[in-house]
Amino acid sequence: MESEAYHQQPQRSKPKRRKQSNQNSSYKIPTLPVELIIEILSRLPVKSLLKFRCVSRPWRCLISSRKFIKAHLNAFTNKKDSTHHSRLLLRFVQPHHHLMDCSIRSLLYDSDPKIFQLSYPMQNPRKSFKILGSVNGLICFSSESDLFLWNPSIRKFKKFCDPQSGYYFHGFGYDQLRDDYKLVIISPKEVRIYSSNSDSWRIIVHDRQYGLFREDEGVFVNGKLHWANSPSQDEHWDIICIDVTDEKWGKVEKPFYGEGDFDLTLSMGVLGNDLSILCNNQSLQTHVWIMKEYGIKESWTKMYTINRSYNSRYFSPLFCKMSNKGEILIQLNQSTFMIYDPKNDSIICQKVTITDYPFWEAGIYMNESLVWPISQKGMMQRGVKL
Repeated sequence: MESEAYHQQPQRSKPKRRKQSNQNSSYKIPTLPVELIIEILSRLPVKSLLKFRCVSRPWRCLISSRKFIKAHLNAFTNKKDSTHHSRLLLRFVQPHHHLMDCSIRSLLYDSDPKIFQLSYPMQNPRKSFKILGSVNGLICFSSESDLFLWNPSIRKFKKFCDPQSGYYFHGFGYDQLRDDYKLVIISPKEVRIYSSNSDSWRIIVHDRQYGLFREDEGVFVNGKLHWANSPSQDEHWDIICIDVTDEKWGKVEKPFYGEGDFDLTLSMGVLGNDLSILCNNQSLQTHVWIMKEYGIKESWTKMYTINRSYNSRYFSPLFCKMSNKGEILIQLNQSTFMIYDPKNDSIICQKVTITDYPFWEAGIYMNESLVWPISQKGMMQRGVKL
């Protein structure tokens, strides 16, 4: 039977069928328009796209192009639910210097959030480092006298140096007009601005006294970096900002609280895409204000009031909108977070302990990003047309 089947095998491949097979094989798969390919690929996670770069040279060029990187970034940043691509970044100093991250989604939905250790550039457990800011998946941090731009998603980093190697306050932002990422460092005598496009520093000498900053890191909203600033230790404070495009200073009008017993303790952050403020009073209440239309004082709206029934008197700076349902993540101290549900005016997770060791600082970064700044010098050296 087997031998008969073997002898019958050639008879199945008749010349006509072969010819038909050849004709079918000559049919070409329809070529999709580039715009449609970009639309499809831009919805995929970074890990998949990094693999797809090996499909062909055209795909590699497409996925590495600035046009596609921007399309991919917009596809993820415009999602209403940011829990899929936002992660919590935690810096520890005990038992040694290290960096860990946790998925916002895990923090929101898991009873025991999963955390992972990150291998960052020039990692040294004996060497201290500081997170200077994060925009569009890029993390800027310092390690003693060295500065780094780092994208954990694509595992790329760039080392650059600050000629002054000293600063008091800082901020990291994105100049959308020039597609340029900038680091702003403020010292008593000058403001230094690093541009990733030119791979160089620009120094702005100023005569003004900034007084006391409430937080070291500036809050990046609407193309500007913001700090809460007070001339002295009193109740008067202002919101000052610097535009990362024209590098000019300005002020943002603060909310009108009305009569009340508000004190100096406040924090600035971002809820959705809006500039927001946490303001505490002496009645163990925290009010959340949002500037719905940037630059318009009358658009400040008190969205939520949270009762502080904790050992800690005040909430810490970190807070952000977690999902399209409106939950807000608030840092209580250096080991615990809470999740506030404004719809029910309740705390759905009173304590979320990350590790046994307290973390030194926390931040939010986007982990689905292909963004990697290439300086104009580097592009010219590679022969890329600007």
